[in-house]
Amino acid sequence: MNISETSDLLHHALDLGLEFKTRSAIFGRRDSAEAIRDLLLTDLPNMPAEAGAILDDFREQILPLCKNEASPRFLGFGDTGDDPLALAGSLLATLTQQNLINQSFDSPSATFIDIAVLRWLRELLDYPNPDVGEVRTVWDVGGMITPGGTTSNAVAMMLAREAKTPGTMQSGVTDPGRFAIVVPEGIGHYSVRAALTWIGCGAQIIEVPTTGFRYDKAELARALRCHRDRVMAVVAYAGDSRTQTIDDLRSIHDLVRAIDPTIWLHADACWGLLAALSPTLRQKIDGIADFDSITVDPHKILAVPYSSSGLLVRDPSVVRSISTHSDLIMQEDFAFGQITPFLGTREWTSLKLWMMLRGRGRSGLARLAERRCESAQRFAELVDAQPRLVRLNDPDLAAVVFAYLPIGIEAGQVGRRALDRINDLNLAIHARMLTEGRWHLHQFTMRDDLGRLHGGATLHPLRFMAGNPAATETHMHELLAYLTILVREIEGDDA
Repeated sequence: MNISETSDLLHHALDLGLEFKTRSAIFGRRDSAEAIRDLLLTDLPNMPAEAGAILDDFREQILPLCKNEASPRFLGFGDTGDDPLALAGSLLATLTQQNLINQSFDSPSATFIDIAVLRWLRELLDYPNPDVGEVRTVWDVGGMITPGGTTSNAVAMMLAREAKTPGTMQSGVTDPGRFAIVVPEGIGHYSVRAALTWIGCGAQIIEVPTTGFRYDKAELARALRCHRDRVMAVVAYAGDSRTQTIDDLRSIHDLVRAIDPTIWLHADACWGLLAALSPTLRQKIDGIADFDSITVDPHKILAVPYSSSGLLVRDPSVVRSISTHSDLIMQEDFAFGQITPFLGTREWTSLKLWMMLRGRGRSGLARLAERRCESAQRFAELVDAQPRLVRLNDPDLAAVVFAYLPIGIEAGQVGRRALDRINDLNLAIHARMLTEGRWHLHQFTMRDDLGRLHGGATLHPLRFMAGNPAATETHMHELLAYLTILVREIEGDDA
């Protein structure tokens, strides 16, 4: 294929992607998993295929089955990845084929885009940065770009392990009971538990009861004193994965440090980074800069396409404790391959974030964050105005969690039988939404921590997310009208 043919092919592919990204529907069509399996799991062809024919097959068979998060009806999860500069950065990162494992020949300029982005993120979260002239090695940067929050959290747990028992990287874990992690009960992200198993510590999880989706401080203090010798880290959520509730980071820091100043403090701010973008929201994450490490996920809240995460550390020098030495990784000052566990070859994921951040600037980022929080508050008001809807969280950021009530059930301390009916109805609503594919809300299990239905009970609620810039208040009203129709049909079927 010559240059002209390659150019035509890539332009065609880009047209397909933009046509998909700008369509109003979430799905072109909905098929069962078995039907998609039977369509796409084919034998490897013996003969070459024409590029145009392959793109035609993609357009006709695969693309209609893909979900489009940029649809204004996709209101259940995170971001839409539709910032124009972020999309341009993603394309250019692929075409330029930089490898962030080494700097001098693999990524001469890309390495410093990584560093610039990490410095901007640190600045947003009030971590100090050395002067530019003092950034002489990757160990002076204070962070790393990773593929996702799960990887970032796993690296943070490695750092906590090395802080607890230096040299474990080389000697191995000999006493796993000393590497326990404290997490809030019921809202801790799965990645922390998984990380402990991946780094050889075992699932040493100490769960502490919560109040209003935040640590119960008295119970946290009790757990730390009871397990004083076991605890290597306390994890706090600046926006948990269900309700996006931000914990009282300042109080947690002060409490933990008073009991044991050697315990590693890690803040999962994969959602909470949103608050750092606006001066009016910044107080929500007060105290985060005193934590030893912070995980952020720009692909969740900054309109960049998947995937983009970062781990930041308060003291840049600590990353030396998990550095890797290999003759395949150049031992040069700016080779990021020396400090990124689990990763060898690494694509230039920071470019899309660099372009987006430059394009928005501080004022644009503030508007983005404030608009999302205002949209969540408006949807919360609409939920509260509906007699058969019960809001289950008080939004800190961009998530509104709610449940639909069956006929004859009112909010309050409902009994077990009524609770089962509530869960059954909301599970049925979500199943119908997935089958139809016209609208999307998220669903998960969650404890009723505010006691809006039955304090402490396990619920299966619905979640609205205000991260879609294409969604307006009109779409909110249309969504609620759609839910009303769905419930009427479901309850009619059950009658």
